[in-house]
Amino acid sequence: MSIRLGDIAPDFEQDSSEGRIRFHEWLGSSWGVLFSHPADFTPVCTTELGFTAKLKDQFAARGVKVIALSVDPVDSHHRWIEDINDTQGTLVNFPIIADADRKVSDLYDLIHPNANDTLTVRSLFIIDPNKKVRLVITYPASTGRNFNEILRVIDSLQLTDNHKVATPANWQDGDDVVIVPSLKDEDEIRQRFPRGYKAVRPYLRLTPQPNR
Repeated sequence: MSIRLGDIAPDFEQDSSEGRIRFHEWLGSSWGVLFSHPADFTPVCTTELGFTAKLKDQFAARGVKVIALSVDPVDSHHRWIEDINDTQGTLVNFPIIADADRKVSDLYDLIHPNANDTLTVRSLFIIDPNKKVRLVITYPASTGRNFNEILRVIDSLQLTDNHKVATPANWQDGDDVVIVPSLKDEDEIRQRFPRGYKAVRPYLRLTPQPNR
C-alpha cells in the first residue's frame, strides 16, 4: 500500500549504521526526513549522502532528523560511509537503515517493480512531529535529489503550520506569502498581519512573511 499525505508514517524497528533503530522513538518530537537509495556504492547516492551530511546545521536549525535507507546490510553501509566521507569531503552524521530483509521497503512501498525487484526507488518522505507524512517525492534512479528544495518545503510546512498562510510558486524563506482564502475576518487579519496585505484579487492576498 502506498503512503499518502496525512498518513501516519509506519513505525518499524531495524538495524542501521548507528545501531538498532525504533523509528518513532528515534524521531521523538522532531521533524524527520527518510530517504531511500537504490543501493550502496552507487554514484548518485554517494553524492546525495555526502551533500546531506554537509547540511547538518541546516537540518538541526529546523529541528529535523535525517535517516537514509538501502537494502544492503550494515557492514556494507560502514564500508560505503568510508567512501562517502573520502570522496565527498565530509563525515556522514546520520544513520543509514540496513533493510536487508526489505521490511521497511515494503512498509513504505520503496521497491520499484518496473525497474528491479531488489532495489529501492529514490523516494523521500518529510514527517512532522505528530508522525504524519507531509511530503512524498520520488525521483528516477538517474536523477539526484535537490536538497535545497527539501529545505524549502520544510520551511514552508513549518511556517504554514503556525500561521494562516500558504506559500506561492517559487517561494523562498523571507518572500511574501498568501493569506489563506478561508480567513475573512478583517479584525483577525489586521491582528495576524500588522504589516498589511495587497489584494491582487479577493482570493489572492499577499502579505509579508510572518516570523516562523
